[in-house]
Amino acid sequence: MTYRTEHDSLGERKVPAQAYYGIQTLRALENFEITTIPVSHYSRFIQALAVVKKAAAMANMELGELDSAVGEAIIHACKDVRQGKLDDQFVVDVIQGGAGTSVNMNANEVICNRALELSGHEKGRYDIIHPLNHVNLSQSTNDVYPTALRIALVWYSRELLHGLRELRDALSRKGAEFGNVIKMARTQLQDAVPITLGAEFAAYAVTVNEDIDRLEEVMRLLCEVNLGATAVGTGINSVPGYGARACAILADVTGLPISQSANLVEATSDAGAYVTLSGLLKRTSVKLSKICNDLRLMSSGPFTGLHEINLPPVQPGSSIMPGKVNPVIPEVVTQICYQIIGNDMTVTMAAEAGQLELNVFGPIIAFNLFQSLEILTRGVHTLRKRCIEGITANDERCLELLKGSLGVVTALAPAIGYEAAAKVVKQAQETRKPVGQVLDEQGLMTAEEYNELLDPSKMLAPRKLPNRKAAEDK
Repeated sequence: MTYRTEHDSLGERKVPAQAYYGIQTLRALENFEITTIPVSHYSRFIQALAVVKKAAAMANMELGELDSAVGEAIIHACKDVRQGKLDDQFVVDVIQGGAGTSVNMNANEVICNRALELSGHEKGRYDIIHPLNHVNLSQSTNDVYPTALRIALVWYSRELLHGLRELRDALSRKGAEFGNVIKMARTQLQDAVPITLGAEFAAYAVTVNEDIDRLEEVMRLLCEVNLGATAVGTGINSVPGYGARACAILADVTGLPISQSANLVEATSDAGAYVTLSGLLKRTSVKLSKICNDLRLMSSGPFTGLHEINLPPVQPGSSIMPGKVNPVIPEVVTQICYQIIGNDMTVTMAAEAGQLELNVFGPIIAFNLFQSLEILTRGVHTLRKRCIEGITANDERCLELLKGSLGVVTALAPAIGYEAAAKVVKQAQETRKPVGQVLDEQGLMTAEEYNELLDPSKMLAPRKLPNRKAAEDK
């Protein structure tokens, strides 16, 4: 292997001659052997860095701060980076110290050396195009890194949004399909009152849709960036008009409603938007885990459990019990949800720990949010495709459980009073007699009245009930 010699404020180092990254990236490689996951694993982040650098170069050219030939070379290099042609050169560990400086320098060096190459020069000729003097002109890690992070989060969130919409629609279709399947609802795992299986699935669709709306709101919040703030929000080392122009170009390049924060000092130090997004991902995870637990309960058995629904069998379930099939898709999605809930705590603590004018813990915030978005998006697709779409209902089993439950006697309360109804239930349980027989023996209600009042199909919505006083007088 051949090398080129580069230097920085700490001295000289030999860098592989073919590498597009430079000395500062090399130092970061040595210093941060943490996760073994390079920042390029999250490709949207690299693409976002490329568009930020492109917008900065275009704004600097327009304002006369950057030579047009150098600027054009940087812009073309940014295009190559955005297209993924240089992903293997973004080698810094996703978690590092320095508030993201190593990632920013990795981008500066790769873009610089690619620009040099496109201009017909050897890598490392920083006297012609420099990573800091040109690629990082009018910028700081403290505005580049968070701006790129926000853009990447919006892009990843769009993928999750698409998955959630598909899941919502699949649940809604199941709600319609199971609309006539009457079953016993349960509260605190005990028999409650009749409901339809369709109503349960329709409710799942609604709860997912709520988070779709919230995610769209958070995405708009993330589009407010601090580009132009440079180090602490004062815009030092940039010229008047640069920040506003760079943000406008960034909006045009990305097609996102990017706007510059009204107070750049606040925007540079605050991590509230990340906490909001992380909290929403946790909220969505809590909901999805609840749905998955419901599916496991409703499909339990099949012979000794509820067995109200059938989950699609996707793989054999046991190495020792022949024929056993487990609810592995709800299980894996629940585990994903647990991971995201844990990630939210990390994001919360990292956001809280920022001091004074900068939060230095952007890398751990980025890592956890990227992971949460990535695995939740995959989990949502898996749940829909491998589970929800293939669920079938066991109509007869639902009816059997309904008929055998004392929960339907809730409808007796308006007719004979709560206390009398409770006594009927207790006697039916102790004597093992049907409720109708107990009512008849006590002279509280005829069989015809009982059948009318406790018809499950008429207990699914509000209805005009018998007059309680007339029942008590009787």
